[in-house]
Amino acid sequence: MPLVTSTEMFKKAYDGGWAVGAFNVNNMEIIQGITEAAQELNSPLILQVSSGARKYAKHVYLMKLVEAAVEDTGLPICLHLDHGDSFELCKSCVDGGFTSVMIDGSHLSFEENIELTRRVVEYAHERGAVVEGELGRLAGIEDKVNVSAEDASYTRPEEVEEFVSRTGVDSLAIAIGTSHGAYKFKPGQKPQLRFDILEEVAKRLPGFPIVLHGASSVIPEFVKMINENGGDMPDAIGIPEEMLRKAASMAVCKINIDSDLRLAMTGTIRKYFNDNPSHFDPRQYLKPARAAIKEMVARKISTVLGSNDKI
Repeated sequence: MPLVTSTEMFKKAYDGGWAVGAFNVNNMEIIQGITEAAQELNSPLILQVSSGARKYAKHVYLMKLVEAAVEDTGLPICLHLDHGDSFELCKSCVDGGFTSVMIDGSHLSFEENIELTRRVVEYAHERGAVVEGELGRLAGIEDKVNVSAEDASYTRPEEVEEFVSRTGVDSLAIAIGTSHGAYKFKPGQKPQLRFDILEEVAKRLPGFPIVLHGASSVIPEFVKMINENGGDMPDAIGIPEEMLRKAASMAVCKINIDSDLRLAMTGTIRKYFNDNPSHFDPRQYLKPARAAIKEMVARKISTVLGSNDKI
């Protein structure tokens, strides 16, 4: 089975009230953990690559690893560029075999965002790839994305129809209260998603797939595992999983998860070295890290996304 676009996935997700998980990947073990969970739970899947991950692992290596995952599992997998920041980057990924790209023009003016997004859409569509755009800005830090709380802004529902119609995008990332990175909310601060904005966007774009970025839940057991084994992470509260499940039951068809993957891998490796300080074989500490990622992804598929048994 070749790589697929997200078009059919999103149609089924919207109609069925569930969402597809979009998991960021950087290396073989992360890809294996994610795809093994999805295979066991019969779930469609989006593997996404940031520009930082692409520089770290190189395009060709990531392509071959994802192609191997498709061959190994038989899953319908969409390969997506996360937070593309230029036409040139999106073009390079489309030319290199990605089936989906995101062009993030949210830092630009409305008209400049439309112009850039439309240019990427025209190029991608001519080559069979799909495009995700963004309106509104999420706070937080993740790879090249660095937006202060002061510069963050909710999506304005009154702009979404014009943006989608003028750009031709296939999906739209909106800002309703999620944020990038692990440090989302301070202790005592109550996370709250603006479901009123999501509802209004859904009314204005009936049947259109909406995307949530910055949607990791910062699972406490992994933060605790890191801190108990030499780490010094401050307490952090992510987006409650029940809120994400509600969003998935509405118009949200794609939920991005990255920080939870990093925490699962890092916490497991830290614990392994604390328990086995003299070990130095990468296979010994990467194997439990891969298993932790698999367990975490299975949890997301079953309890948050609702995408199990949807192939």
